[in-house]
Amino acid sequence: MPAPTPEQREGLTAAARAVRERAYAPYSKFLVGAAVLDEQGRVHAGCNVENAAYPQGWCAEASAIAAMIAAGGTRICAVVVCGVSAGPVTPCGGCRQKLREFGAEDCPVWSVDLQESRGSFTLGELLPHGFGPEHISHLDMHGRPT
Repeated sequence: MPAPTPEQREGLTAAARAVRERAYAPYSKFLVGAAVLDEQGRVHAGCNVENAAYPQGWCAEASAIAAMIAAGGTRICAVVVCGVSAGPVTPCGGCRQKLREFGAEDCPVWSVDLQESRGSFTLGELLPHGFGPEHISHLDMHGRPT
């Protein structure tokens, strides 16, 4: 897939910053927004949603992926994560794996805060030697090679 254009990156960044403001984080007070660019050039955004039963909440990246799937997208071409912290805010381990399900190792992942870019990574850098769909595409429903 072609690299995202500067305009697409700006759109992703704007979407991640805007959706961050709608995050539901009454417990941690840590607001996160994420936006993904799909294979059709569309931007899908999501925010973190906490729950009093902590494990039941979900991350901004998972929300953005769900929005992409609901809109018919199948591939992630780029990601922007927006959070305010001392260092770059990057996807948690679980979200790195979720992103890997739909994105290639060279998929760009940018970390931003409210004013500037905080870091630039690839999905492969964030999840080295990640496990993806291609690892199991040759197996039948019983786990045997086809």
